[in-house]
Amino acid sequence: MVKLDKIYTRGGDCGFTSLGDGKRVKKNALRIKAYGEIDEVNSSLGVAMCFCSQPIKKILTKIQNDLFDIGADLCVPEKNEKKNKNLKLLSHQTVFLEQELDKINKELDKLTSFILPGGTKASSFLHLSRAIIRRAERSIADLSIKEKVNPEITKYVNRLSDFLFVAARFENKKVGDILWIPNKKHSKD
Repeated sequence: MVKLDKIYTRGGDCGFTSLGDGKRVKKNALRIKAYGEIDEVNSSLGVAMCFCSQPIKKILTKIQNDLFDIGADLCVPEKNEKKNKNLKLLSHQTVFLEQELDKINKELDKLTSFILPGGTKASSFLHLSRAIIRRAERSIADLSIKEKVNPEITKYVNRLSDFLFVAARFENKKVGDILWIPNKKHSKD
């Protein structure tokens, strides 16, 4: 477990921070950006959970823990192929997400159009979280061009955006999806 006795260290006052292996890097390094955006989506899920139904809230609690695992995985660069003893995101975590997504999606009507973000507060915040995880996914893709990244992370974050889309639709079941109407003409009121 992590024990935090002191919250500030002054170690980052000059624009550097430490990775999980102790290496000092600039705070705008690709790796820092990637796990910073994972932290951002985790925070946005915390807001979404304030408005979500109990079944979705239960799944999101598991997802928040998985996102911490991803952060821990990303904060320690993989040096080589030998077995790394650091915390890694594992395939069973992605499988859990897929199973929950499939269960929820079975309860929803088939889509006939793209949908607009919005509706209930829960749905709106889940859509916001979905957009943030997509940004994190792009940052992780950028990082993986330069450095080795656990491939399970890429799978998980891609699946998470799918899950959040379906969860947002689930939270809008009572009010219905807000369908996109291409080239909608605005009526004059």
